Amino acid sequence: MSITNETAQHDGPRPHPLDVLVNDPTGMRPLCDERMFSEIMAGIVADSVPRVFAVVQEYGERVDGRIAAWGLALDDHVQVVSVLGRAHSTAPTAEDCLREYRFGTHIRPRIVWYDPEQATPAETEDD
Repeated sequence: MSITNETAQHDGPRPHPLDVLVNDPTGMRPLCDERMFSEIMAGIVADSVPRVFAVVQEYGERVDGRIAAWGLALDDHVQVVSVLGRAHSTAPTAEDCLREYRFGTHIRPRIVWYDPEQATPAETEDD
């Protein structure tokens, strides 16, 4: 695992305006070498990864269905984005976002948590 720094650097003789909000790290020693820092950050990411879920719209009594939105469940809330990218919402829980995806009496939303074990295996050239 490596950390990629893709943050645009501020060029020019003037300090960046946001620098007034952050202590200047000039002269501070690194906590560790790059390899160890990458391992520490990878561990933090692994320990903090949000759970992924889909908001599925069910038509009738299992007549058909579709994924309407994807969500991330964080520690204290969820973030949901529609598959068309037109709607974004925040809610306390995944279930709290369902009302946005109800459509009359024939289309009901439900939460389906991502389970990597349910994924269709990738085809190989031998198949």
